[in-house]
Amino acid sequence: MKKLSILLMLCSATVLFNSCKLEYVNPNGPTDEEVLNSREGLISLCVGMKLTYATSGMQALITAPGTTTRELKGVTTFTNILELEAGGTALPTFNGNVNGLWSNMLRVMGMAENLISKAPSVLEADAATKSGVLAFGNLFKAMSIGGLATAFEQFPIQTNVAGTATFVPRAEGLEEAVRLLDEAAAAIAANAPSAEFNSRVLAGDFSLLNVINAYRARYNMMLGNYSAALTAANAVDLSVASVFRYTEQNPNPIYNQVQVASNFKARENFGLPAGLVEAGDARLNFFLADPTVVVNGENLKTLKGFFDVITESIPVYVPDELRLIKAEAILRGNGNLNDALTEINAVRTQAAGDPVGINANLPAYSGPITKDDLLLEVYKQRGAELFLQGLRLEDSRRFGRPAPPTNVNPVPVDYERTRNFYPYPDQERLSNPNTPQDPVI
Repeated sequence: MKKLSILLMLCSATVLFNSCKLEYVNPNGPTDEEVLNSREGLISLCVGMKLTYATSGMQALITAPGTTTRELKGVTTFTNILELEAGGTALPTFNGNVNGLWSNMLRVMGMAENLISKAPSVLEADAATKSGVLAFGNLFKAMSIGGLATAFEQFPIQTNVAGTATFVPRAEGLEEAVRLLDEAAAAIAANAPSAEFNSRVLAGDFSLLNVINAYRARYNMMLGNYSAALTAANAVDLSVASVFRYTEQNPNPIYNQVQVASNFKARENFGLPAGLVEAGDARLNFFLADPTVVVNGENLKTLKGFFDVITESIPVYVPDELRLIKAEAILRGNGNLNDALTEINAVRTQAAGDPVGINANLPAYSGPITKDDLLLEVYKQRGAELFLQGLRLEDSRRFGRPAPPTNVNPVPVDYERTRNFYPYPDQERLSNPNTPQDPVI
């Protein structure tokens, strides 16, 4: 843990934060060159990057978009959370939560870039460890790009310590994420990662190829590459779970925000409109519990699921996301409606055995079997199955859910999201002349 702490301090000092270069000197620790040019340093950096994403990264990805899409309600008096809760044009460019999402994704991106650039030379004589490190770097760079794509219209896909990173449109960013994932899959297909890499980095609870294919499916779907999304989803073993694990020293970040800091509470019915929730859905009791409290006329629940114990694991992806991606890809690709319905019902009727414990235990779908009706059912199932996975904002846009008004603040609670995209943080704009114009809403 001491080595890892030193490593994270060094990485924090040498990678991009809001396109700024921060320099800290620790005279008692190894230099960044010593870390990045040693086998031990690169393996430790893999572990540190995974921990950074699992803690500060996951906190930002879940709490900020989760508030914007009404899954969570900000219930504290902190100004940044009240701004996020209000949404609309009341969300300023200096909001701390938006900046946290931006900076944490860029931080992970910088760590990943160090792995990608250094592994070929440092690990040249160890092909099995090199393939694992390169694939892991590519995966987490892709994940950081995907995290930015859920919330911003444009963003950098390469960090720049001079503070002048260039921006690309989100579609171009997602294409780069898919390219990185394809390269990661090819690397481990050519050389299976070493036993040491698997033991020390993956630690028995992170199935690397399954995670790569799950994110390939996710980002191809976001791009509208339906055939590629379906192929990648079919390659994931749905009986295997991959999770981020936590300890009391590195606690579950949502537990900290909701149960300890009391900054947020969960809205009832997953924050979905009443017409998109079925009373008998067992996922309601999995994620939400009494007592119910009323705040500003809204019913708020006690959060359960993956977020009610300080050491509770959070899935890297939910296996049934892949079934719903298959259904959506079939529908949007004008495939067989009954094939899509089969995937939907596999999610609806699951009563036990889900690898991460989410079982809807609902009857089979009985509504109209049309493309539009089944797409609405996919959105409905995603809203429950993927509750607080940081995906609802992207889903809300992709499924054409009602957009928020541009001239009303706070946004009325009957809107399903309070922003389309976030403004760019002031810390980025003040240091980077390439920062684009903010979106209207």
